[in-house]
Order: sequence, then C-alpha cells, then structure tokens
Amino acid sequence: MTQSFQRIVSRHCLLLAVLAGSIAAWAAPADSPAAVRVPTVVFMTDFGTADDSVALCKGVMYSIAPELRIVDLSHQVTPFSILDGARFLYGASPYYPAGTVFVVVIDPGVDDTRKAVVVKSKRGQYFVLPDNGLTTMVQDRDGIESVREITNREWMIGAGISSTFHGRDIFSPVGAHLAKGQDWTQVGPEFAVDRLIRLNLTPAQVDDRGLRGEVLAEDGPFGNLVTNISQEDFMKLGYARGQTVPLILGGETIDLPFVQTFSDVALHRPLLYVNSRGNLGLAVNQGSFAAVYRIKVPIPVSIPRARH
Repeated sequence: MTQSFQRIVSRHCLLLAVLAGSIAAWAAPADSPAAVRVPTVVFMTDFGTADDSVALCKGVMYSIAPELRIVDLSHQVTPFSILDGARFLYGASPYYPAGTVFVVVIDPGVDDTRKAVVVKSKRGQYFVLPDNGLTTMVQDRDGIESVREITNREWMIGAGISSTFHGRDIFSPVGAHLAKGQDWTQVGPEFAVDRLIRLNLTPAQVDDRGLRGEVLAEDGPFGNLVTNISQEDFMKLGYARGQTVPLILGGETIDLPFVQTFSDVALHRPLLYVNSRGNLGLAVNQGSFAAVYRIKVPIPVSIPRARH
C-alpha cells in the first residue's frame, strides 16, 4: 500500500469518525449530556414585536453569553395570559433537550409581591420566570426537582433594577448566566416546590354519562378551539371517526363530525378532530370556529357517551 493511498484512507476514516460522532450527538436522548451542544435559551413573552423590548432582552443575553443560541418560542402570547404561556411551555418543552433554559416573561403582576424564580424540572430543563403559575402544566407532566428564588444581584443588570422591566433586568441576564453554564445554585436561596404558585386547572372528567372538559384557548390566528380533553379520554366514549358527535358547548348543542383532518369535510364546514398535541380540537375547514360560533374562551364543553 503506497503512502499516498494510506493518507487517503486515513482521511476518510477520520471523516467517518467525525460524522458518526455528530450523528450520535444529534440522536442523543434528552437527558444525555451530549444532547445540548450549543448554549440555548428558548425565549417567550407577551411583548409583541412593535417596539424594542424583545431586542433589548436579547442584547442583554448576548452581552453575557455571545455564543448563545436564542430560540423565539413566541412573543405574541395573548397579553397577560398566564394560561396561554403555560400551554406553550407544556407543548414546546418536550422537543428540547436537558440543559435547555426557558426564559419566560408573561408577568401581569410586575411588582415585589411575586417572586422571580428559576425552576428545574426532573427532565433537567431550567425555567426562568415569574412565580405566577406558568410552570403548572410542566410540573404536572415532568415533575419539579428544585426551585430557587432569584436574589443574586450580580446576575442582574443595572445599579437600580427597573420596577417595570424585569424581563430585561432580571429574567434575561439570569437566563444567559444559566445557559453559559454557571452554577444555578448561585442564583438565590432554595424554597419548597409546593410553594410554587399554580393555576387552578380542572382536568377533564369521564363518568358513566360522558365527559366534561373545557375549551382553553383559540389556536393561533385560525380560530380553532383547543380543549383540555385528551384523545385517550375522548375515545373512552365509544366514538369512531366518521361518526357525528353531539357537543354541549356553553349550554348549546352542536353536532360535529369526528374526522381525521380538515379536508375530510366540505369547505367552511365544522369538524371535531385530534390536534397535533393529542387533544380534542374544534375547527372549521378554512374558517374560524370561534368566529362562526361566537365563542369566547374559556368555556365548558361536555360530550355524552356514544349510543350503539
């Protein structure tokens, strides 16, 4: 074997080793140390994008950790809606690996009475946010390992902390310090998990008569309705796709076909389906269910058992 041929083989072996390592890291499970390759902050607010608020917060984070990757989850959360923020955290967090830092600023009560906290889930993710119920749904699914109050002023910015812009002065810098790899126990004192503020969410209930749940929100700009009814609970009622399902929505009965997807019904016709998050949804094919039926959420929904 010639030396030139040996060099070519060596280069190809090296390339294959690097490629294999990259694939292994990409495929690493969420709780694996190899799962996070770049310091990542997932950023969500109800600020909107009409002014410079989001850019200021990002500037703070980049000034602390220039190598940071910031993923915008949403900045169009319904203003002051802690429930929508909790829903989006619940829906998005499973798709990010352990070590990811979520910075959330949906804070209708910006004052000194609510705590600023870092919450570490049992999946190894960190949530930097006001203690106002935003972690309720994540807590119920993933569990909470520990909670710390943010008191370390060295992790904040400004000699005098703003009384109204904690997103810039507290949550953003703390999120950047955590993503950078600094010891999260330095953020402040630990306090009991059961002291976390929780939203008062009533789970869907199934009994001999049927199912009772709630329409929680509209799904973005399309006017689809999102319920707290899981596919598993709904299927206990005995319905199959293609059947008509009588829903009682806020006291009014509406008959809806249970189908796979929007195009299974005619244009502008209503339907019942299982959405991408695994919950029951109400929609109009290329229309707004909320507008057509004049629905204001939240609203109770009940469904009787199927008749055979």
